[in-house]
Amino acid sequence: MGCGSVFQKLVSHNDAIRRLVEKGFAVGFDSHYLIVRDIPYLDDKRALQWGAFVTKLVFTDPEHVIQEDHQVFFTGSHPYNLDGKPIANLGGGTTSLALSPAASDVVVQRQFSNKPRVNGELVGFPDFFAKIESYTGIIAGPAMSLHGANPYTFRSVEEVADNAIFKIQDTMTSRAEITDLSDKLKNEIVAIIGLGGTGAYLLDFLVKSWVNEIRGFDRDLFHVHNAYRSPGKLDGAEFNKSKAEVYQARYDNFRNGLSLQAKYIDASSVEELEGVTFAFVCVDKGSSRSGIFDLLIAKKIPFIDVGMGLNRKNGALNGQLRVTYYSVENAQAQRDLARAEMSDRPDEEYRTNIQIGELNAMNAVLAIMKFKQLKGFYFDEEPTSHMLFEIADHKIVSNPYAGADET
Repeated sequence: MGCGSVFQKLVSHNDAIRRLVEKGFAVGFDSHYLIVRDIPYLDDKRALQWGAFVTKLVFTDPEHVIQEDHQVFFTGSHPYNLDGKPIANLGGGTTSLALSPAASDVVVQRQFSNKPRVNGELVGFPDFFAKIESYTGIIAGPAMSLHGANPYTFRSVEEVADNAIFKIQDTMTSRAEITDLSDKLKNEIVAIIGLGGTGAYLLDFLVKSWVNEIRGFDRDLFHVHNAYRSPGKLDGAEFNKSKAEVYQARYDNFRNGLSLQAKYIDASSVEELEGVTFAFVCVDKGSSRSGIFDLLIAKKIPFIDVGMGLNRKNGALNGQLRVTYYSVENAQAQRDLARAEMSDRPDEEYRTNIQIGELNAMNAVLAIMKFKQLKGFYFDEEPTSHMLFEIADHKIVSNPYAGADET
C-alpha cells in the first residue's frame, strides 16, 4: 500500500481527522503519530515562529485510531503571549521524540499538557479535532492576533514512513516512545536454526521485533508434545506438518520478511545463510551443532547458541539454562572453551530429553535480550558472552567475552 493511500485511509476512516483536514490544518502522519504542521506562535521577542503538534495514534484496528491522552508534543520553543510573557498552564516541559526520516522536518522540543475545563472541572478531549483546536487557540492565538498568521494552510503532507516490516501498525513502539531503539534492528537478517521449544519462543519474540528478515530452519514434524512447548494458538490440523509450515502459517499475517523452511542446516548449507547478519542455534544434538558452528564461523556470522540440561533431584527437576554468544572475532576461542556439546553421547538413544515450556521460554528470553544488548536496544553494563541460569536458586552466572580474563 502506497504512502498516499495510508494518508487517505486514515483520513477517510476517522471523522475527527477528516474534520481537521477539512478545516485546513496541515495534517500529516508518521506511522504512529498524527502531525499538524504550520502552527504559528510568538517567541520571547514576540517575533513570529512556526511549529508543529505531534500526538500519538492508538490503532484500535488497521484503519481506526483514537487518542491516548490530552497531551501533545511541540516542535518549537515555548510560546509567548501578546504581553511578552510565556503562555502559562501548559505543563509538560522540554523533551525529545524520535520520528522517522519521512518527518525529518519535525523536531520535537517539548511536551504540553493542558486539559480543558467544563463547569469548572478538568476533563479530557473527546477527540483529535477538539484537542488540536484547543491547543491551536492557546498557542497560535497570540501570533494570529499580532501577525495575522494563519494555521489553516490546507497543506497536507501525504508522505508516511514506509512500514515494510509489519502487516499491522506497531503502536506498542510509539506508545513506549522507543522508535529510535527499534530502528537499530531494522537492518538485521536473522536465522533461527531449530524451531523446537526454545527456537519457537525465539521466533515469537523476533516476529514482533523490527528485524528486517527472519529465516527459520527445521525439518522435524509438529507432534502433540510440541504443542506443549509452543507459543500461539493450536489448530488440530497442524499435527504431522513440518514445524516450518506450522509456524509460517501462524505468523504470516503478522509481518513480512518471514521465511521458514523444512530443512536441516549443516556445514554444506552455504546458500541458505547467504546475507544473514546474526543467527540463533537451537539444536539439542552435539553432532548437528558442530556442523552448524563450522558453517557460521566460516561465514563470519555472529551467533548465540542456547541449551538446557535438566535432571531429577530430590524428587524435583533441577538444572541450568545456557546462552553463549559467539562473536565474529572470538567465535573460535569461545568454541575452544567447550561450553556446548559438539558430539553425541554414547548413550544418546537412552537419554531422556526433558524440556519444559516455561524453561524454553526463559532460555529464549535470555537469548533475545542478549541479542538486543548487542544491537544497542538494551543497556549492557558489563558485556558478557556466556550465561548460565540455575533453576534451584534463580541465579545467573555470567562470563566475559572469550579471550578475556575469565576467573
